[in-house]
Amino acid sequence: MSKVIAIGEALIDFIPTVKGQELKNVESFTRVPGGAPLNVVSAVCKLGGDGIMLTKLGQDAFGDIIIDTVKPLGVDISRILRTSKANTALAFVSLKENGERDFSFYRNPSADMLLAEEEIVEDDFKPGDILHFCSVSLIDAPIKNAHRKAIEFAKNNNCIVSFDPNIRLPLWESPEKCREAILEFLPLANIVKVSDEELEFITGIKDEKEAINSLFVGSVNVVIYTKGVNGAEFITSNNKYFAPSYKVEVEDTTGAGDSFIGAILYKISSQNITLDDLVSLDKNIVENILDFANRTAAITVSRKGAIGALPTFEEVEKMLCK
Repeated sequence: MSKVIAIGEALIDFIPTVKGQELKNVESFTRVPGGAPLNVVSAVCKLGGDGIMLTKLGQDAFGDIIIDTVKPLGVDISRILRTSKANTALAFVSLKENGERDFSFYRNPSADMLLAEEEIVEDDFKPGDILHFCSVSLIDAPIKNAHRKAIEFAKNNNCIVSFDPNIRLPLWESPEKCREAILEFLPLANIVKVSDEELEFITGIKDEKEAINSLFVGSVNVVIYTKGVNGAEFITSNNKYFAPSYKVEVEDTTGAGDSFIGAILYKISSQNITLDDLVSLDKNIVENILDFANRTAAITVSRKGAIGALPTFEEVEKMLCK
């Protein structure tokens, strides 16, 4: 089994104890560790895979909470560094009645933004491993260059590179800056996961098919296109595979997309699927991977929180039997 290497933000989500209120009206929150890359690697490990997190936390209680949460899941924390120069990032999340979210971030700067390129270690990258990153940490800060270095090491060592833009516009100076960063890093990935809500923003193209085709630039071999309740697609330049979503009562959509891509990466790593294999996988294998990921996401959204809502492999398999 190869491992999943996630790089980027790790933070504390403050989630309202009640739905349907604007953030300014919320009086009480539940604190839960999160951050998209951390959610993804936690999903991988909760399912039984191997994963390591590359990030930086403050020397504070919130950093301690993150460590204490992900270490028991099996996440390798040896590359989670600590600093006294900034605090661990915080995010306040407002839940609407339908479980969708609004965000307010406290990250100016936060410790994760200070992760430097010289702190990325090439020995962590082995052939067949998967590097996963998102766009939140592609801002103008040291961590952006840390991403460049991690991608360089991944490519030097024949790893798969996975990118989920996971757009969070409140963190950006402008939507244009966000889009520019995504388009800069997108060609460096082998797998790009994008949602139907993000597609037009990223590509600037209204037509769905044309927009998806435009994502096949640079090293991109696979586009994983998620459509919420309308299922998900695994698309290569020659083939398109589909798996329907599962209907569940939505409690909280925080971490849904992260658990989905985490389940995909778990399947790829646990089956030792290589970079060369990606574009020629059997239809049954791809549909099984997508279905497994859809079940994982369905269980996650039926619970509150991100990492705490992640299912085990046994829970995902049990859902298939219902």
